[in-house]
Amino acid sequence: MLVTLMAAPVFPLDLHELRGFCVAADLGSLGRASVRLRVSQPSLSKRLASLEAKAGARLLQRSTRGVALTPAGRRLYQHAHALLEQADHVADVMVGLQRSGAMVRLAVSHSAFEAFVARMLQSSDPTQRAAVELVAANSQVVRGLVAEGHADIGVAASRPKHSPNPGVREVQLAEDAIVCGVPNHHRWARRRRVSLAAFLATPMVVRDPSSNARWTVDTVLSARGLIAAPALVEAPTPRSAISEAQARNAPLLLSRHIVAQTEFVVVAVESLEFPRAYALVTPAYGEPTGDVVALAHRIRQAVDLWLR
Repeated sequence: MLVTLMAAPVFPLDLHELRGFCVAADLGSLGRASVRLRVSQPSLSKRLASLEAKAGARLLQRSTRGVALTPAGRRLYQHAHALLEQADHVADVMVGLQRSGAMVRLAVSHSAFEAFVARMLQSSDPTQRAAVELVAANSQVVRGLVAEGHADIGVAASRPKHSPNPGVREVQLAEDAIVCGVPNHHRWARRRRVSLAAFLATPMVVRDPSSNARWTVDTVLSARGLIAAPALVEAPTPRSAISEAQARNAPLLLSRHIVAQTEFVVVAVESLEFPRAYALVTPAYGEPTGDVVALAHRIRQAVDLWLR
């Protein structure tokens, strides 16, 4: 018997459609997404309609409150977000190839990238700066990359009294804390404060176990002998955590600096805080090149401007 196998249709990837989809999911609104992307809302709607037609599934649930990811949308978002990050990295590399200067390898934590590093790199004049090869990873991975010589400099998060990596030096850049944030239509948004019992009993969107944010929260809870409810979602990046919390109308635990860039409401928890900091990470041995010193100076300047 002859069996004919039908190949699945292959659609050309359109980065504009994928970026529009991800930004709309992150912001929870087509209007805000169109402003962020500097396109008209009808144009953005056409991009999303084209993407949904190619996917053969509804990716965003529309309502009077905005948009939220559908189950199919959440599946695509994880892959699309990673692809867009890689595309942005390729674009940075291509810009760097236009000049003859040395390449500086910069490793940053996911939260540091979203909080201030991305803005710093976007505002830099590539004709006047050394080219930067960027790697985003969890904070412990960032320290390992710098210690092993796979990165020239790094920006990572650290919690108080963390075990130092002997292969790196760390200088604090800015104080931070993991906070509880909720969508503005969540029942906690008006209260702005919850009891410790309510916090511990509520499943939340949290970062994955290997992240510094999760490490910080788990360490504080363990030190006080507290046990939180099982995680609602373990998100691999801050952006995906925001998208999941928006879609599920659920609390999340994330850097206060990242939550401040969203419309989420920070909710204080009775007698509970999760302090940490961002640090500049450099190798423990050897002298940095001039380009590395210059990049370290740019990072410090960016943090000063960011905190004003």
